[in-house]
Amino acid sequence: MISVQLIPPFTYRTAAAKVQAAEDGWNSRDPARVAQAYSENSVWRNRDLFFKGRPAIQNFLQHKWEKELDYKLMKELWAFTGNRISVRFEYEWRHAKTSQWYRTHGNEHWEFDDDGLMCRRDMSANDVPINKEGRRIGL
Repeated sequence: MISVQLIPPFTYRTAAAKVQAAEDGWNSRDPARVAQAYSENSVWRNRDLFFKGRPAIQNFLQHKWEKELDYKLMKELWAFTGNRISVRFEYEWRHAKTSQWYRTHGNEHWEFDDDGLMCRRDMSANDVPINKEGRRIGL
């Protein structure tokens, strides 16, 4: 198998591979592993939160997955150009305190440095309550 460099400028093939790698990483629910895909000073907007740097990213993800149990994510390449990729996503999760299931729908815009690390992530999302039988991701 030939290894593909996932660095900008992106082609359809490398952008799609970058999105799949992100989906796989996030589905691991391993904050340390996921944080390695971001530059040391990566800038994030996640809904109404703004923060910067790998330690903050790792801390955010740790708290996220303590609250969002049984997390399963699907990402879809929406657009790409140069060093930027946009995705739409859905993920399903169960709230740790209430056991209520949710499906989260959203969009992300990513910017990458020359080494292929994400240096900027802008995310917008909405949560929709669902019942357990209504799940459709990763079943």
